[in-house]
Amino acid sequence: MKPWELLGEARMNDGTLLVLQRRDTEYALFAGGKLLMSSRQHGSEEALAALACTSARVAPEPSVLVGGLGMGFTLRATLDLLPQHASVHLAELQPAVITWNRGVLGPLADHPLRDARVQVDAADVTSILMNAKRRFDAVILDVDNGPAAFTTDTNTSLYGDAGIGAIRRALKPNGVLAVWSAWEDRKFEQRLRYAGFTVRTERVRARLKKGGARHTIFVASRG
Repeated sequence: MKPWELLGEARMNDGTLLVLQRRDTEYALFAGGKLLMSSRQHGSEEALAALACTSARVAPEPSVLVGGLGMGFTLRATLDLLPQHASVHLAELQPAVITWNRGVLGPLADHPLRDARVQVDAADVTSILMNAKRRFDAVILDVDNGPAAFTTDTNTSLYGDAGIGAIRRALKPNGVLAVWSAWEDRKFEQRLRYAGFTVRTERVRARLKKGGARHTIFVASRG
């Protein structure tokens, strides 16, 4: 087996070391020594976009917020579903991740950051949500490993009551929130329902029909 090749490193705001590595044709991101994502498993990210954009794709002027860039697969799937007159706001907290997607990671998802529909912000998605009101048809969160914070504890503010309230205010009437998670989280479901969302969960494979680990997608509608 070929050894891992180091492609890049970056310190996150809380001091966690984010590492990009490559082995043969596989790319992987590690946070604090733990595998965060692999280029070989992105089917659930495609399912995330599909579940979020069911209504947005036919809206008169679709506006979608994507929180978290990763390796670009969620953003690419979102763009492929939306018409050319749509607008997509991409929020990624780590500037290095944006740089890597404009460079070595770009070809993996066919360079989604080059799409003219995309506005890129090197910012916390929470700050964008706090300053938006009835702006988005869909909010797609592929941040960390889900509501149970994994990479950084600051993500708990996004999935807590204040963050959920900001998401609801940022959505248009009948807008949809879709959240990717590595695990189920009944408490998070309860918080969404308490905030007035209609909620369902979908369990999907990391490689869809090809198998892989099961991931959870929370789909919450603003009724």
